[in-house]
Amino acid sequence: MAPHDGVNRLLGERADGVVDAHVHLWDTAAVRVSWFRDGLGLPARVGPDDLARAVATSPVPVRAAVAVQAADTEGEARWLARQAASHAPLPGPVVLQYDARPDDPHAWAGMAQALIDDGVPVAGLRLAVPGGAADLSDVAGLDALCEGLAASGRVLETLVRPDQLPAVAALAGRHPVLDLVVCHLGLGTGDPDAAWRDALAAVAARPRAHAKLSGLHTTAPDDAGRTAAAARAAVDLLGPGRLLFGSDWPMSARVAAYAQIVERTAAALPPLDDAAATAVWSGTATRLYGVRGHRRRST
Repeated sequence: MAPHDGVNRLLGERADGVVDAHVHLWDTAAVRVSWFRDGLGLPARVGPDDLARAVATSPVPVRAAVAVQAADTEGEARWLARQAASHAPLPGPVVLQYDARPDDPHAWAGMAQALIDDGVPVAGLRLAVPGGAADLSDVAGLDALCEGLAASGRVLETLVRPDQLPAVAALAGRHPVLDLVVCHLGLGTGDPDAAWRDALAAVAARPRAHAKLSGLHTTAPDDAGRTAAAARAAVDLLGPGRLLFGSDWPMSARVAAYAQIVERTAAALPPLDDAAATAVWSGTATRLYGVRGHRRRST
């Protein structure tokens, strides 16, 4: 069976297509992106038209994409929100970065509070702290953030390293009605060893914790085995109903073309029945992020 035959079979029955739960857009000429520099192998601008061209190469139709803010400024957040408003569903829902505002007791959403207060659609916030403390103790306003997200029906995403996963599990335990999504399985391009599996199991014990099958692939010759081990562990621990496909485009384009990322993710997954495949490839993202119906655009 070809790597994506299972996805094609699913989409033969479900015409609404894949939801890519993790893409990035930016324009360094329009807004500052703090981490961007020459030599990263990335374009200075990736906009909605670039995204549309990339997903058009997919072996299965991509009907919507969740845009995760690449950096952490209000100007960049507003730029991204404008792209989504003008070009939905590619990108569609927007997840903004959490940048704390500890001097403002009303800003539970940090930097994103101004956009939320202005009525800008924000599906969730991402806590991107892979360089921070293992216990997340250096994140200002963390519990207030979770309370605000849960009360407003928004999602918390976390970008963390494996040894921070137990703290993510503890956070989910303190906020049991919060929908939480771990980006890149909390692993990224790391080794899916026993320590990581145990840490992910702690997260999986929280019923409203989810994880993205994103940011996993490398150029290593033996990468297929590593990503398959990670995907199998994620399915075993979380179940397909709490997993989401994400391409991590355009970061992933440095590893493989968009179509190959889709195919490699499909190949990494164990066999799934139609209901399970629907959840991974579209259903869970639709539920969590409020993905709406799509309109066709020329590209």
